Amino acid sequence: MSTERLPVFLDVDTGVDDAMALVYLFGSPEAELVGIASTAGNVGVHQVCENNLGLLELCGITDVPVSKGSESPLTAPLRTAEDTHGPQGLGYARLPATSARLTDHDAAQAWIRAAHAHPGTLIGIATGPLTNLALALRAEPALPRLIRRLVIMGGAFDYRGNTTPVAEWNTSVDPESAAEVFAGWADAPSLPIVLGLNVTENIALTPELLSRLADAAGAPSAPMSVHDTRGTASAAGNALIRVLEDAMRFYFEFHHDQGEGYLAHLHDPLAAAVALDPELVACRAAPVDVELTGTLTRGMTIADWSGHWGREPNALIGVEVDPAAFFDRLIDRVGAFAQTLSRR
Repeated sequence: MSTERLPVFLDVDTGVDDAMALVYLFGSPEAELVGIASTAGNVGVHQVCENNLGLLELCGITDVPVSKGSESPLTAPLRTAEDTHGPQGLGYARLPATSARLTDHDAAQAWIRAAHAHPGTLIGIATGPLTNLALALRAEPALPRLIRRLVIMGGAFDYRGNTTPVAEWNTSVDPESAAEVFAGWADAPSLPIVLGLNVTENIALTPELLSRLADAAGAPSAPMSVHDTRGTASAAGNALIRVLEDAMRFYFEFHHDQGEGYLAHLHDPLAAAVALDPELVACRAAPVDVELTGTLTRGMTIADWSGHWGREPNALIGVEVDPAAFFDRLIDRVGAFAQTLSRR
């Protein structure tokens, strides 16, 4: 029996963990990736486009359109995170050149076209700043009623920020767009699932888990170590695993320098996995808003758990996740997909 494939549209600011989210979707048989929107965030939007096209080239995928999004947030100047993700956004990894081209329409239009092409069935995933989605919502206010499920990686709920003491990166880069998206989805038939740092920082990739992935791909490699020379290149016998290991090494080093350990938080792959199977996380419904003017709190996401605002919930907030179940799924899917590439 064939499994129904779910149309998926992904909006990414492709850095290290976004790349793993893309590969997770490539390796998920129930997902039909119908489009990729490139958003400015971890790196500038032109580099994000190159990263998305390069990953598709590396993985032999030729039928997924990639669209360029806005070069800057709605109102604020763009801030990028090369310190976290490397100069090109993928750590030490290098992707193959490609002659593939972007669509002739922008990322906001790509959202709208995908929603109209798959009304009531499209699954949307946003793992970067919400600029493209906010612009799409301005152009097509019916978007929340066309999209079956929206999963957002962003915010931090009753939890510290990773960009300011209270704000998470994606929301901090473009808080106005996040506020517009939450407001736009207030009356939607399906509330967005929002995965903040309070759940995604439980998804900590370690060298041992990365070695399990290489083993599953049939390309075993020695576990990375904090004692390795920085920038040591992967020697894995699989091109995709080499790219993922070279990207993750930079990410490990960043987290180590931040005092978090020699590990990597896989925020965005969790969003991809939850989009296909929402039961991977436990959620609580609540009204959510974004602070736009606070001197110390701009970009903070606030959930009104106690109903002080008198508003109906506009989001399902992730509050609990089983990291072991997630990693089992990631390793099985990405490992099997990487094996198929080695046979081509």
